[in-house]
Amino acid sequence: MISSGERRLPPLLVIAGATATGKTGLSLAIADRLVSEGRRAEVVSADSRQVYRGLDIGTAKVAAADRARIRHHGLDLVEPDESFSVADYVAVASSALAGIAERRALAILVGGTGLYLRALARGLPTDELPADAAVRASIEAEIAERGLPAAAARLARLAPLAAARIDLRNPRRVARALEVAVLGGDLGLPQPRGYAGPSGWIGLTVAADVHRRWIASRATDQFADGLIAEAAALRERFDPSLRAFSAIGYREAWAALDGALSLEQAIELDRVRNVAFAARQRTWFRAEPGVTWLDAEDAAAAVAAGLAVAHGLLDAWDDTVGSADEQVRQSRGSHQD
Repeated sequence: MISSGERRLPPLLVIAGATATGKTGLSLAIADRLVSEGRRAEVVSADSRQVYRGLDIGTAKVAAADRARIRHHGLDLVEPDESFSVADYVAVASSALAGIAERRALAILVGGTGLYLRALARGLPTDELPADAAVRASIEAEIAERGLPAAAARLARLAPLAAARIDLRNPRRVARALEVAVLGGDLGLPQPRGYAGPSGWIGLTVAADVHRRWIASRATDQFADGLIAEAAALRERFDPSLRAFSAIGYREAWAALDGALSLEQAIELDRVRNVAFAARQRTWFRAEPGVTWLDAEDAAAAVAAGLAVAHGLLDAWDDTVGSADEQVRQSRGSHQD
């Protein structure tokens, strides 16, 4: 008999890829097509900066009109000064998946935060690694005082395997790895438990020169669309040193606002940082198994391929749920007899 976990989880289409490759557009196109066919689809965001309220333009958050048309989850969950971990994300997203299953819809998990995608779609047990808020606060204070290179060197001494696995230029990753190392030693990532339902992964990739142009174009558009005003309003309400504002674009916008950079220089710095960020994302996703990579320049072909995977997942889900319902009917009949 099918397990309750499998009954709770909907079919899951994962759309992965680096920043500015068109993941949001693809997710909406697939969802719209499914709705036009009489099926249901909802989107679950997997972006660690889109969880923050008010960070809209700088995180390329999906437009309100699109959210009104296609139901979205995982957006605007906390204020920028509130803590939010991958475990928090899994809890929120898992609750969303349960609701999507109740509505007999396809879940489209889309985003560039690889750890979020892996934790939810692979069942990475995020609760198995040790955590202590006081230790984490002490490490973050140490990084602020002594700098990231010193913290990375300490991590390499305490946990060389962890140091080799993470991006040592990312202060959040270094802080978390040091927290785990201090509490538990040089621990590897826990083994994924898997996704208890039909799932499939697709990803968007694009030639490097084209990708650089797309990143540059998006940076220009974001500043033209009001990123400086958005950043100014956020700085009036929140400490600009908050982790939420490590999202690329906000510190560049503040620098332009304060006259430290010209508008052109701010846009260029935004572009350069996003190109480097995209390279790190590609490195992460290269280690992700079972992804069907699609050419982002051929949007029509990507939509067709994504729809084919979506249809297969929905058919598998229908078979699974139909079989489970039949088992329930037979069980009730035997009890009545």
